[in-house]
Amino acid sequence: MANTPHGGVLKDLVARDEHISEHLKAEAATLGDLTLTERQLCDLELILNGGFSPLEGFMNECDYNSVIDTLRLSDGTLFPVPITLDISSGDIKRLGLSPTARIVLRDPRDDEALAILTVEDVYTYDRVKEAIQVFGADDPAHPSVAYLRNRAKEYYVGGKVQAIQAPAHFDYVAFRYTPAELRAHFKKLSWRRVVAFQTRNPMHRAHRELTVRAARQQQANVLIHPVVGLTKPGDVDHYTRVRVYQAIMAKYPNGMAHLALLPLAMRMAGPREALWHAIIRKNFGATHFIVGRDHAGPGKNSQGRDFYGPYDAQELVERFKDELQIKMVPFQQMTYVPATDEYMPVDEILADVQTLDISGTELRRRLKTGVAIPDWFSYEDVVEKLRESYPPRNKQGFVLFLTGLYNSGKDAIAKALQVALNEQGGRSVSLLGESIDDSSQKLDLTLDARHENLQKIAFVASELARAGAAVIAAPTSPEERSRTFVKDKIVSSSGAGGNFFLIHVATPLAHCEGTDRRGLYARARSGATSGFVGVDVKYEIPKQADLVVDASVQSIPAIVHSIILLLETSSLI
Repeated sequence: MANTPHGGVLKDLVARDEHISEHLKAEAATLGDLTLTERQLCDLELILNGGFSPLEGFMNECDYNSVIDTLRLSDGTLFPVPITLDISSGDIKRLGLSPTARIVLRDPRDDEALAILTVEDVYTYDRVKEAIQVFGADDPAHPSVAYLRNRAKEYYVGGKVQAIQAPAHFDYVAFRYTPAELRAHFKKLSWRRVVAFQTRNPMHRAHRELTVRAARQQQANVLIHPVVGLTKPGDVDHYTRVRVYQAIMAKYPNGMAHLALLPLAMRMAGPREALWHAIIRKNFGATHFIVGRDHAGPGKNSQGRDFYGPYDAQELVERFKDELQIKMVPFQQMTYVPATDEYMPVDEILADVQTLDISGTELRRRLKTGVAIPDWFSYEDVVEKLRESYPPRNKQGFVLFLTGLYNSGKDAIAKALQVALNEQGGRSVSLLGESIDDSSQKLDLTLDARHENLQKIAFVASELARAGAAVIAAPTSPEERSRTFVKDKIVSSSGAGGNFFLIHVATPLAHCEGTDRRGLYARARSGATSGFVGVDVKYEIPKQADLVVDASVQSIPAIVHSIILLLETSSLI
């Protein structure tokens, strides 16, 4: 029998509102709308299908503050992570948001109306407090803190939603289960005990061994429940990972395990996230949940230390075990013992016994360089899937992102780079300028319009780099937030092609203006145009450029050569 949903009732809003969905769709055509971000889309999907039960919408200010301070909703229900809908002041004004207003939430991929939100409140929030309370520190080395600082908009809007339809998926549809569907599957198979395993990484022999061991200890079946929404930037893309999961499922004893995909936007919040993951798996019907060492930790902080202690997550889940009503199975770190050709928990191995292991860093090095991966570590067909998606460095795509003032020389550098890389051969070379479409080639755009253009550039560049292309992008890009967005998109969405290099063409404004044959700076200073970067729009100096060049003192060939050397140093050419 599947576990009782968190809060007692599975909040399947799609099923609840099915009888009025056509009415809601007609109403949606008359309402103002908000196009969701990728993270908001993931959150909405799990609100709609009941994965976030007992939530029925995005948190209002009362629930938000309670979760931040106490890990509970305002009614006392345990819920450790704030689920919020961030919105800009411009959208608040455009949509006329105030209590009782209704707005449509749209899918960013196909513009389909997914739900109608009835506004309860619109409120500001303390980014620093949220970072410290939820993630443990206001440290931009944490990906969710960086998200709060650079991408989250300035207001939250709270309110319940009514479901028009669930988001459509066209990949791995057979493995995408709602909580109700997975519960029905468990019931059909008479699975009374289910151990859920959370992962955002490829699985290898050690993962198979620990999940089999957990299942046998608990006399249960195994749910392999990987995240395929948003994970940590730089993680293996979900397409590759799911192919790996499919391959490893055949290694389990017949009938022991089942694979289902979770469209979650992870926060990497360590202990709070582990508690959240347990609640989600409870809603999907699991009775047991494996909590790993440093579960959902983002790695090192700005001082080079782990954000969380190795067992903080296990301790927090254990603290709430009676209330959670899902049994925690502590992650047993497994290591290979050559003498017996088996994996064993490290705490069961004598000190003088030889063991072998390969770290994640070493695995990535072997994939990049083509070095053999031993069969004691992984399975041949798993390694084959990984190598298909992660070719050697000299076959991987990359993005060279040149940023600087108008007439700084970045466009000339970009064109010369295109020629130099074509001479190298081995890849297609794509050059992206100020924008993707001709309608936005003007240099006097608003900052928001520029940011929108850069979002388009980031999407196109990430797809090209994923396919192994060399991409050169040379927009003005005056804002740090836009450059950060582009980098995050490339790194997180381009698979093996997520090699990103920020090149600041730091030619001084005086030189750019003094050599401006078109007279655009003069027109901007006379007031004939507005929004011109360097005149009435500030250019924010990049904080972490991979290379800084200056066309006023360096020749174009010398600059191109320095960029080629940067690529050679990275083994990309």
